[in-house]
Amino acid sequence: MEENAEHKKEISKKDVEGLIIETLKTVYDPEIPVDVYEMGLIYEINVDDDFNVKIVMTLTSPSCPVAESMPEEIRQKVEDMWSVKSAEVELAWEPTWDKDMMSEEAKLELGML
Repeated sequence: MEENAEHKKEISKKDVEGLIIETLKTVYDPEIPVDVYEMGLIYEINVDDDFNVKIVMTLTSPSCPVAESMPEEIRQKVEDMWSVKSAEVELAWEPTWDKDMMSEEAKLELGML
């Protein structure tokens, strides 16, 4: 446990945010072959000085079949990171998600470019 505390002193909040983004890129909507980060579903990633993380995200629609499971999967994956003390995921519906929020990579993957 002390080893983790030492690592945290050597890593910045910006570094942790980058690691979180890499973790988010491993979470996919089961109906779309693009990860949640490239889909534009992540609105905010906040890392405090104690490495507690709050992620604000949305879904493609309020009736999305993974509305309960996806935020929990994200919370667990981020909280399991050695560089994170705790994680919370909040669903937000404003602004409403639309395909313009996707990265160029996601649009290319889905044949929209």
